[in-house]
This record gives sequence, C-alpha cells and structure tokens, in this order.
Amino acid sequence: MDAIENFIADYTADQQAILHYFHQLIKDLPKVSSKISYRVPFYYRNRWLCYLNPKKDGGVDLAFCRGNELSNENGLLEIKNRKLIASITFYKLKDIPKSAINEILHEAILLDEHVLKSPKK
Repeated sequence: MDAIENFIADYTADQQAILHYFHQLIKDLPKVSSKISYRVPFYYRNRWLCYLNPKKDGGVDLAFCRGNELSNENGLLEIKNRKLIASITFYKLKDIPKSAINEILHEAILLDEHVLKSPKK
C-alpha cells in the first residue's frame, strides 16, 4: 500500500469509498502526482491542484487550491471564508456528480498549465 492508501484505511466506510474514488480518479489524470502534505492527500502537476480532506462530521472535502480562479459554472464549489480555496463536501459516494467533477478537474488542469512564472530579478 502507498501512503495515501494507508491514509484512506483510517476512515469510516463511507469516507473510504469517497476517498478511494477521488484518489483513483485524480491520480489517473495525465501528469498528476500525489503525496501526503499537511496530513491530507494533495494532488499536483506544476503546482497543487487539489486535496482531499476527511471531515469529523463524516464528509470528505474535495478542495481546489486555486478554486477562486475556477469558473464554477455548475455552482458546486464553495469558497467559505477563504481567499483561494474552493471545495465541495460529499457524504455518500452515490451523491458525487461525476460529469461535473470531471469538468472541474479538467478546468483545474488547464489553469495549472497556464501557471505564470515570476520574472527573475
């Protein structure tokens, strides 16, 4: 088992199902890597794309690191009192809108491909 699979094993059955689903979905995207950072699974390409955050109330947040820059056309993302992060909380695997999540993930990847490099001084 890798570090993220070990991480997933510590949660309830519903959380495990959601975490496993998103882990497989995200790590199968082109050029996406994953690792545990800040005690949760993060997924990145050039920069952090998103992370999974199991909540004490039994839900799992799928949070996008540059969520404030995503279009949120389907209205699923919530900024909550944050400046950059936007997330969606799920409680049951069957409640995940798969096509909408795929759209958001692909938009996050497109945004990541257009990372502006800081000019060197």
